[in-house]
Amino acid sequence: MTIGSNSTPSAHPAFTPVRQQTIESLGIQVEQYRHRATGAMHYHLAADYAENVFLVALRTVPQDSTGVAHILEHTALCGSERYPVRDPFFMMLRRSLNTFMNAFTSSDWTAYPFASQNRKDFKNLLDVYLDAVFFSRLDPLDFAQEGHRVEFAEPDNPDSDLVFKGVVFNEMKGAMSSITSVLWSELCEQLFPTTTYHYNSGGDPAHIPDLTYPQLVAFYRSHYHPSNAIFMTFGDIPALEHQRVFEERALGRFQALHETIRVPAERRLTTPLRIQRPYAYDEKGPTARKTHLVMGWLLGESTDLEQLLEAQLLSSVLLDNSSSPLQQALETTSLGQAPSPLCGLEDGMREMVFCCGIEGSDPERVEELEALVLGVLETVAAEGVSHDRLEAVLHQLELHQREISGDSYPFGLHLILQALGCATHYSDPIGVLDLDPVIARLREQIQDPDYIRHLTRRLLLDNPHRVTLVLAPDTTLSKQRAEQEAARLAAIKAGMNAADRAAVIAQAQQLAERQQQVDDESILPKVELSDVPASLPELAFREQRHGKLLTTTYGQGTNGLVYQQAIAALPAMAAEELKRLPLYTQMLTELGLGAGGYLEAQHRQAATVGAINAFTSMRGAIDDEQAIGGYFVLSSKALLRNAEQQAQLMHDTLQAARFDETARIRELVSQQRARRDQSITGNGHGLAMAAACAGMSPLARLNHELSGLSGIRSLRRLDDSLADAGALQEFAHSLEALHAGIKSSPSQLLVVAERHKVEDVAARAAAIWATDAPARAAAAFALSPCRERRGEFWVANTQVNFCARAYPTVPVQHPDAAALTVLGGFLRNGFLHRAIREQGGAYGGGASQDSSIAAFRFYSYRDPRLARTLADFDAAVNWMLDAAHEYRALEEAILGVIGSLDKPSSPAGEAKQHFHNRLFGRSHEQREQFREQVLGVSLEDLRRVTAEYLRPELASTAVVSNSSQLAATAALREELGLSLQELD
Repeated sequence: MTIGSNSTPSAHPAFTPVRQQTIESLGIQVEQYRHRATGAMHYHLAADYAENVFLVALRTVPQDSTGVAHILEHTALCGSERYPVRDPFFMMLRRSLNTFMNAFTSSDWTAYPFASQNRKDFKNLLDVYLDAVFFSRLDPLDFAQEGHRVEFAEPDNPDSDLVFKGVVFNEMKGAMSSITSVLWSELCEQLFPTTTYHYNSGGDPAHIPDLTYPQLVAFYRSHYHPSNAIFMTFGDIPALEHQRVFEERALGRFQALHETIRVPAERRLTTPLRIQRPYAYDEKGPTARKTHLVMGWLLGESTDLEQLLEAQLLSSVLLDNSSSPLQQALETTSLGQAPSPLCGLEDGMREMVFCCGIEGSDPERVEELEALVLGVLETVAAEGVSHDRLEAVLHQLELHQREISGDSYPFGLHLILQALGCATHYSDPIGVLDLDPVIARLREQIQDPDYIRHLTRRLLLDNPHRVTLVLAPDTTLSKQRAEQEAARLAAIKAGMNAADRAAVIAQAQQLAERQQQVDDESILPKVELSDVPASLPELAFREQRHGKLLTTTYGQGTNGLVYQQAIAALPAMAAEELKRLPLYTQMLTELGLGAGGYLEAQHRQAATVGAINAFTSMRGAIDDEQAIGGYFVLSSKALLRNAEQQAQLMHDTLQAARFDETARIRELVSQQRARRDQSITGNGHGLAMAAACAGMSPLARLNHELSGLSGIRSLRRLDDSLADAGALQEFAHSLEALHAGIKSSPSQLLVVAERHKVEDVAARAAAIWATDAPARAAAAFALSPCRERRGEFWVANTQVNFCARAYPTVPVQHPDAAALTVLGGFLRNGFLHRAIREQGGAYGGGASQDSSIAAFRFYSYRDPRLARTLADFDAAVNWMLDAAHEYRALEEAILGVIGSLDKPSSPAGEAKQHFHNRLFGRSHEQREQFREQVLGVSLEDLRRVTAEYLRPELASTAVVSNSSQLAATAALREELGLSLQELD
């Protein structure tokens, strides 16, 4: 199909074309179809992309917090009519070359998306997904495994205590350990007193056990029907081909469901509310300045494009950056430590929510916080904001409209998810993709100086549907909840007769047998190694010198955006300088430039670029993990028309950053501390792996010390110390000294832009940088060698555990690196998924080789167990060495590695990745050689590297848990030599 043509697209006879619209700024043509029999909508985003995307979404509107929609999302993927195997979703993960494969439960929809570049693979996945969604078996044992069940602590001993088990049950215990999740859940409960958003769609652990199997089946029958479904596709496969499969595999067996599932508008509050709720605080020390204060407003319909863009405009005007009036007030107030993580606009529900607030406060400061926020809003309503600031906000909207993303989600899936909300609420999803006309109208409206004033008053000040939430720490709440859960279980047990107890034991035995059964995987479609492309295409680039400045350019299809990076080799650094490095890079783009303060710099950034940030990139050598190279990178993106101003901003940032704004530096440290504290429950497995690997190489040690748990502890201590003015001044001087060494290092430029523009952009940028004095030679960056065993037990504010074990291995150039990389997937697929997730109840678990630090890691995520998970890591090694294995399992593990190696990124992302690979000696030839080695791995290779590298005497262990586990793990900690580590 030619994008932009006016011809009517071909449709399957079962579908009626509704309309089509070309969106030139995205290079897509959106086609809308209606299924004649069921009314199901199909939106096809026709584009010249080989990475095709599919998503089917169901409107799911639970009326309680049992997590029925979430548990159904899990259970639906556990076997279907045509694929009656126990775990087709995870089986297909390893039988596929997918570039994305998952399932999501939102507050009002459940979606099943995947993406693939391989047509055969796409067809395979489409067959499995359609059958899973519309013809799921919903086995009661899968409900027990994925949702919840009771078992005896000793499964065959009815005299032992009862315990709750279940993947979602433990997942949500981990999720609700996150303060951000608790804040949002509590706020929605008050903002939405009557609709589905009142409830926790993921499930509240206190209510998940209330859900019964018949209720799950009833929800499936009422919600998982084509009449309630939205089909969305993206890519170069025509809509007709998709529809043929939809009809043959699913839709042809259904008639219309006459009940319409929708979310009604919320009943509006007539006066603002103020609510106080507790959250579990299990760390040592005082609870002063640990309270969260948040204000939330219910706004208009997210499906009304004008209302949506107005709300986005106002939210950006108030909170976009540190120079925005409300953001500035929240960052600089003494009422709290940092702005709340909830600050901003949530537009994913039928009606939008605007939030702002602070963390690190106290309950008695709530009136002052309300006065502060309302005072800022009154000022904006009375005085407005300058026209150039409004233009800067529209500039950001325009840039984000044009950017081709794809570095985390596939680009097509990003667009589909952007449109899904409107489709869910029976509104137009095409308009939200084509923002250019709305931005043009907004640009006209902001010419009126009263526009933003009236908007502030109408949406916020005169809006009584407002809730102020005080979330205060409670050091006894975890104990209370544990006691309530124990009492509930005791009551269940007390009410059991002999038959009930026998049924619990029987279910545990049946589930264990089911988890051990070997299914006939041959009924599932698959790709084979013969379907893997022989090689990867090489990206074209050009290197040239402008004076002493080396410039590398990539001509890529960036849709009118320019990406620039300034790169400097890191100089030699003392230990104290290394500790400052993450804070330095985080602060560099947040400070003033030259004679201007940070507020002026923030506004300049918003008007010039879409983003500007600094970071360091370090890797071990391809043949020696002890030899570390490191670079400083200043990176930004901008519209083509701003490319020269972009380069000037980057130059000024590196050459004229000022470190005398000590109050600003103090705020930034506090904000960074708050963000890092919040990361623990969401990334506990990564932090545990970093701790376990800290002895493997100098880079692994530095990762743990800077960005791991050790780094979080150091950051807390630094933040506390900066209350002293002298310490703050000394810290600012140390950042300035670090900056002086980095900005004087030899530099080079990377420029990514459209092919016909990139050389001109690079020449103009190079001319700006050429005005600098020649760089001074500096001693090369290096880290001291490191290889030692480690053992740590970290106490954190979490209801679940994160376990890790690591072994020293080899860097990527070593002949064994490929086998170790394949081994990670082999162990996950064949042993760890069953043992840790299905049997153990953790949300996730696996193993992987990290050749950059020469370490092989095991991990578990949101895990109710601890000692038995560590034992399962050992059992996985023994299984690899002692059990008989099939070639099929090896092929699946190899496919998984190839899929990750071949996964596409955005055009700019691929160029940047290619450049940085070459920077560290990872040439295209080297990566092709590694890919060939992966394809050649044998079962004997896996056994050999397991025996050689995964030896007990080499293992390092780390656990992230909570204080309630200390007594129960005392013997284990002594046995494994785990030192007790606390964050304070």
